[in-house]
Amino acid sequence: MSIHIEANPGDIAESILLPGDPLRAQYIAENFLTDAVCYNKVRGMYGYTGLYKGKRVSVQGTGMGMPSASIYIHELINEYHVKRLIRVGTCGSISPSLHNRDTILAMGSSTNSGMSALRFGPITYSATADFELLHKAYTQAAELGINVVVGNVFADDLFYNDRLMEQVKLLSGYGVLAIDMESYELFVVAAKLGVKALTILTVSDEILTGAKTTALERQTSFQDMIRLALETI
Repeated sequence: MSIHIEANPGDIAESILLPGDPLRAQYIAENFLTDAVCYNKVRGMYGYTGLYKGKRVSVQGTGMGMPSASIYIHELINEYHVKRLIRVGTCGSISPSLHNRDTILAMGSSTNSGMSALRFGPITYSATADFELLHKAYTQAAELGINVVVGNVFADDLFYNDRLMEQVKLLSGYGVLAIDMESYELFVVAAKLGVKALTILTVSDEILTGAKTTALERQTSFQDMIRLALETI
């Protein structure tokens, strides 16, 4: 079994939410799921399984960045047979029309990651969401009265990037909405292993203006994104 997840076979549901922050995983389990049981504490990367409106759902922290997320995504699919994965994360907006707490459905993701070069060599692989999950999330958002923006995002290997504003100018010119650090790898691994994946993001930073939310707000709020992911999955 997995060396990073201590769950037993059957402990993890086929549908799972993937926040980067393990404390957001705990928050979701304690505030949105009933009968939630913690199945993982290895490395402090909490994972829980419970019920949402009678449906069995899990939530698992993945850490920051694609190398960390990739490990958990691989093991969840290969070792625990997860079939539907929705990342619920934060991002920095690079579109002037997107502000803190806005919700994004990522239909595709680009990257500057060395992981992509190691995997694909000179090929530029287009990493995209599962259409069924994307369509359902968009429909559910309308029913819930949650305003969402659908578009492309960029998964960056660097959080502290000396060329950030140069990069932002280039990407925003091509219609990219926001920057996160995990979406590309989620889409790639899901495609390789034949499962369904989607990324739902909440804007936590406005890169163009410098406006930010607090660490506590990122950990314990952003309710629209969580409700939408749970209704979708």
